[in-house]
Amino acid sequence: MSELVIEASGLRKEYRTRRGLRVAVDDLDLAVPRGGVHGFLGPNGSGKTTTIRMLLGLSRATAGRMRLFGEEVPRRLPHVVDRVGAVVESPKFSPNFSGHQNLTLLARSIGVPSERVAAAVDTVGLTGRDRDRYKSYSLGMKQRLAIAATLLKEPDLLILDEPTNGLDPAGIREIRDTIRGLGESGVTVLLSSHILAEVQQVCTSATIIGQGRLLASGKVEDLVGASTAYRVGVPNAEAAARVLTAAGFTVRDGDGLVVDTDRPAAVTETLGAAGIWLDELTPVRRDLEAAFLELTAGTELGGDR
Repeated sequence: MSELVIEASGLRKEYRTRRGLRVAVDDLDLAVPRGGVHGFLGPNGSGKTTTIRMLLGLSRATAGRMRLFGEEVPRRLPHVVDRVGAVVESPKFSPNFSGHQNLTLLARSIGVPSERVAAAVDTVGLTGRDRDRYKSYSLGMKQRLAIAATLLKEPDLLILDEPTNGLDPAGIREIRDTIRGLGESGVTVLLSSHILAEVQQVCTSATIIGQGRLLASGKVEDLVGASTAYRVGVPNAEAAARVLTAAGFTVRDGDGLVVDTDRPAAVTETLGAAGIWLDELTPVRRDLEAAFLELTAGTELGGDR
């Protein structure tokens, strides 16, 4: 059994426009491992939504190959579609029906047991509010109901395209907790987003794209990379800065005295030789946002996602 749930190689999508040929996805490779949450990251206009639509058979690729659970897409998509759930566009629910009624009707229409409704509601944390009318739901609750709808067929793969768009901080936290729980339960989640701080809290691996091309892919900790800066705590920061600068270190201000180096022992030795003793020497961890901005510098924003 393949350890990759999603595989794409040489993926390309072209559009004919009045201005000529537009390439939305350009020779993209994508590999999503089984289990956990995989971030699919890129600026607006980088080709994330176009790629997802091709994977789901909603748009035809110009070139390249795609597989879901080892099956060729789109040719073999009918054989695996029941294992895939997706929230790509805003789902249509009846505003005057409760969340529970909407899910019950959907369960009947796709032929799954109505008992799954309660389980889906509980998974997304809507228990107690599922009897309220849909039109009274906050945007975050509507998003959670949309996720619950995809869970009715108990998918092995869940694809979410910008699920926190437009949400307030409370709504973002609710969706984040839901996604984290799904990943821990064994569902593979492909999370398309540009909100890096949120992604870093839930993703185990990630792919970063820009202008339709692969920029980096791997475990989040590998993408972030090892620390090359250290926060220095000393009684006299000005004196320490002078000593380190004279020794050739790059010193900057960043929530205290920060030294750019991959040799923390040399910082200790240099300051000790000058009679300055450390209270603190801790690595400054680069976050996913810093890696993202470095990789996507100069990419265009706007247009299709």
